[in-house]
Amino acid sequence: MSLPPARRRAAAAALTTALMLPLAACGSDGSGAEEEGGGGSGAASGARKADLTVLAASSLTDVFTEAGAVYEKENPGTEVTFSFAGSQELAAQVKQGAPADALVTADTRTMEGLSGDTGEPTVIARNRLVIATGEGNPEKVERLDDLADPKLKVVLAAPEVPVGRYSRQILDARKIDVKPVSQEPNVRAVLSKVSLGEADAGLVYRTDAAATGKVDAIEIPDAQNAIASYPAATLKTSQHGEAAAAFVAWLSTPAAQKILRGAGFQQP
Repeated sequence: MSLPPARRRAAAAALTTALMLPLAACGSDGSGAEEEGGGGSGAASGARKADLTVLAASSLTDVFTEAGAVYEKENPGTEVTFSFAGSQELAAQVKQGAPADALVTADTRTMEGLSGDTGEPTVIARNRLVIATGEGNPEKVERLDDLADPKLKVVLAAPEVPVGRYSRQILDARKIDVKPVSQEPNVRAVLSKVSLGEADAGLVYRTDAAATGKVDAIEIPDAQNAIASYPAATLKTSQHGEAAAAFVAWLSTPAAQKILRGAGFQQP
């Protein structure tokens, strides 16, 4: 039986709407997943894919290289490139407008000095100092006071470097007069001097001494030690703000904290 024209038009319109609904739903899911980066996980889930540049303190070189690989695996399509240097050098780069997305320093003072250039920082790890000596500790260094021996070649980081400032802090607290043979731009340079035999001892982070495997580490009692804090923050000049924030947030997740603790860093 033939339907009247008005009813035929209504039936056709209803059929067309019913057929388009599934297509609209599929299009919405697909485009949303692609825009947000798809298969990410953890704190970075939903973050846009991006090539991130992270400025990080030298003492994070080994652990962040490992952490970056894990992050990229968890977030396909995102690549993380690190630029390692002393925190004071990183601060200068930020002030000069170096293209980067996030910053992690080895002290809160440096980060606070960049408050106009960063987002809200979060401390992701802590560290302590040790006395680094040559393998086998040939000069028999046992305690901080031994570093005052004028026959001992001691190397420290420069006072504007966080580890250098921490070193002076713990030496001054015990009124230990150390005259270093050199003052280095970062903790890795101090380690290099000691491991190559160019110095008898130096003050470095516990994690760096463990990572190099080429020096002995003399523990410093907690009451005589300093605690280094590592804040992380996004940079306001980042071209990938959402992705940078996701990476900084990930550094506080259980997965990232496990990597940091495995390298000897303490929880924040």
